[in-house]
Amino acid sequence: MAETSTAATTSTTADPPPPVTKRWADEADEETEASSTATATEASSVNLDSLKIEDNDENPPKLLDDPDDSSIQKVTSGETPYTSAAKFEDLNLSPELLKGLYVEMKFQKPSKIQAISLPMILNPPHRDLIAQAHNGSGKTTCFVLGMLSRVDPKVQAPQALCVCPTRELANQNIEVLRKMGKYTGIASECAVPTDSNALSIAKRAPIMAQVVIGTPGTIKKWMSFKKLGAARLKILVFDEADQMLAEDGFKDDSLRIMKEIEKVNSNCQVLLFSATFNDTVKNFVSRTVKEDHNKLFVKKEELSLDAVKQYKVYCSDELAKIEVIKDYIFEIGENVGQTIIFVRTRNSAQMLHKSLVDMGYEVTSIQGALGHDEREKIVKEFRDGLTQVLISTDLLARGFDQQQVNLVINYDLPMKHTASYTREPEPDCEVYLHRVGRAGRFGRKGAVFNLICDQKDERLMSKIENHFGTRVAEVRAQSVEDYKGALKEAGLLQ
Repeated sequence: MAETSTAATTSTTADPPPPVTKRWADEADEETEASSTATATEASSVNLDSLKIEDNDENPPKLLDDPDDSSIQKVTSGETPYTSAAKFEDLNLSPELLKGLYVEMKFQKPSKIQAISLPMILNPPHRDLIAQAHNGSGKTTCFVLGMLSRVDPKVQAPQALCVCPTRELANQNIEVLRKMGKYTGIASECAVPTDSNALSIAKRAPIMAQVVIGTPGTIKKWMSFKKLGAARLKILVFDEADQMLAEDGFKDDSLRIMKEIEKVNSNCQVLLFSATFNDTVKNFVSRTVKEDHNKLFVKKEELSLDAVKQYKVYCSDELAKIEVIKDYIFEIGENVGQTIIFVRTRNSAQMLHKSLVDMGYEVTSIQGALGHDEREKIVKEFRDGLTQVLISTDLLARGFDQQQVNLVINYDLPMKHTASYTREPEPDCEVYLHRVGRAGRFGRKGAVFNLICDQKDERLMSKIENHFGTRVAEVRAQSVEDYKGALKEAGLLQ
């Protein structure tokens, strides 16, 4: 993926962090199918016989008051015992890190995924970890805390590296890291592509920050120009690892980064975090991580995000979709919080934006054709609550945390890139999961409305239902009572 230039943002967490600029994915346009030239891996396959399955503690700490259906399975390698952490003090963190957790992050106790995964990350022998966790479970805290705790602030060299599929996610993660590590004196740098006025890679100084978070294309370039050294890396994190390692994502760049590290460093701990792992990615991961790695999986049914109520609305045509949004969802749910409307293409985003603005609604839209600065401005306005409705392509489907978002509207259902003349259209169930995950973050209430227009949409919706083993309730297109009932069921109306 082409990047004309790159820029870095460096910060030392001893001082309050400066405002972080939002950037976006290495992909110029989300509608273009990414090229994927699979690279053969030389890593040996995992000896599954060496793994043992441990159920969760029979009597988990009472402080971990997670939902009853939160079922997490850990698969550990070797004889190392791992005890769930009832409180952050159980993790032997530095006073500076604890202060950041309590004072800056306002945390009170670990979430269930944190309580189980953090001991596996932080305790010797620091084995690799594959962790599957649903949206809003607190997985970002897991790897950010892992990076901060492994770093030696006295050593001015990269010791922790986090690779993210989008600029937005990279900047969001580095914001969390700088906030959590405010009192540690640890420096961080954000490696993302930017506009053409940035300092060229060849002319920039070598990276001295202890933590680097960025997108795969930029990180790969920094490594190839010998600006980002890997010899002292202690921990490598892939966030949203399914997108990072999937055939149609950043598999090539991820493999190159891992191989660059392996050339000079055989002791780097690898963490892979994601909400979803398909079979292809699971197989890839099993052949690239070390044999004695640990695993953490949330059962598939938990990934259906039961806390978010999902509905489908049958619409006769495109105009009917717009009328449903305007006359019913907006009208009845005007006070329930912010709304994200997902569309499939940039043309749909432009069309829907114009239609709603012409009808007198204040909405903003974001898609791949916009420049970085414009995207940044739109996202900041939405984050700050200056706009209530955001129309987006799948740029925002992953890793966008906005606690005030209570409604998601799938104007178009997510569909895999396939040759329409040779195959039946297939839904992208993983993208659907991530879209749904934008509503009801961290267990808050939320609702999703899927607008169904034709037989293709019906088949896509049916396949999504079958994939997640659920049935999405129907809301009649012109029934005020149905919409009110749906929003009440979702806990958004009294």
